Amino acid sequence: MNYDRIKEKLEILADAAKYDVSCSSSGSNRKNKNNGLGDSSGMGICHSYSEDGRCISLLKILLTNHCIYDCAYCVTRRTNDIKRAAFKVQEVVDLTINFYRRNYIEGLFLSSGIFKNADYTMERLIKVAKKLREEENFNGYIHLKSIPGASDELMREAGLYADRLSVNIEVPTVSGLKLLAPEKKHEDFTKPMEKVKNEIIQFKQEKKFLKSTPKYAPAGQSTQMIVGATGESDRDIMYSANYYYKQYNMKRVYYSGYVPISTDPRLPSITSQVPMLRENRLYQTDWLLRFYGFDIRELLNNHHPNLDLDIDPKLSWALRNQHLFPININLADKTMLARVPGLGMRSVHKIIQARKYRNLNWEHLKAIGVALNRAKYFIVCNSRLWEKKDWTADQIKSKILKTSSGKFRKDYSSQLNLFEHAV
Repeated sequence: MNYDRIKEKLEILADAAKYDVSCSSSGSNRKNKNNGLGDSSGMGICHSYSEDGRCISLLKILLTNHCIYDCAYCVTRRTNDIKRAAFKVQEVVDLTINFYRRNYIEGLFLSSGIFKNADYTMERLIKVAKKLREEENFNGYIHLKSIPGASDELMREAGLYADRLSVNIEVPTVSGLKLLAPEKKHEDFTKPMEKVKNEIIQFKQEKKFLKSTPKYAPAGQSTQMIVGATGESDRDIMYSANYYYKQYNMKRVYYSGYVPISTDPRLPSITSQVPMLRENRLYQTDWLLRFYGFDIRELLNNHHPNLDLDIDPKLSWALRNQHLFPININLADKTMLARVPGLGMRSVHKIIQARKYRNLNWEHLKAIGVALNRAKYFIVCNSRLWEKKDWTADQIKSKILKTSSGKFRKDYSSQLNLFEHAV
């Protein structure tokens, strides 16, 4: 084996894989058996954390960065002048096992450029996973990218070896895809999604009657959208995400701020900034939809097509709906408690449990962990302190921003000083 060449390939193909953020392992519980290698319970991605707070990592690479397509937003597009490389199937297997044995990784995230055609590429990805499972007895986490346009037969086989499958929708709208990737068809992305969804449902049903039924993609499927490459509004992006959650039972939709890599006139300027703050707001909105009971139309609509950058989407919604507040923290139901700015779901559950035994006041809420710097404008409790005044939405926003801080503040300091905004 030519170790120098393997190292060079690894550097090229690991670097090319960094643009894909959709590689979470949450939801899989594949157990170690027959004295095999690895255990996917709690596995995850590089620089991520498991439910018990443990830092977790995986080998994240492309099988190849050769590609037959010329998508404007993609660093591996065929007209881009970059170093090309391709792993052999056995090379990826050996790297995974050797890295695992050295405790460098806990699983594999494998994607690929498309060479020859979709089925040929998907077959090679499956071969890697199959060899790891059947020849190496590897029980660690495996995430395979579903290649757009791959056949139903291959998608069915892929789910038997992978913990999670994902096909990136890439551009949030059909019109955006036609603009930046005219060689691709929208149905090439949605067809594999539909197949995986149906197979997951079928295998779960069969498992109820036949215990020996194998697992099929136990961590489900995910997708990723590029943010800021085209002119879609936040409303367009989140309505698309909401559709994929409902139509294809997605575990996660990931949002990746566009990294300028081309002078193509269809794309933002090569000197433009990665929209990190916008990406963060989209993730917060996604969280509200999945865990806080919000309807997408409440957060984004024709009157409010884009998210506020200076405040989070829950606070933005609350300020637009002041007629619903204040709520009594000792009487309100779970749904309304979850809509109070400064209240996370953990705090909501703690409040519901604690108020069974006594009426809660500000000190109790502070001990629970409520962010009172924002929550106090939207609630009343068993106390006369901090009584609600008739503040306008702008006044409340200004007061909250003066006491707020965030990880993006330093990147936007000049704008924040100018407009008195804070993240």
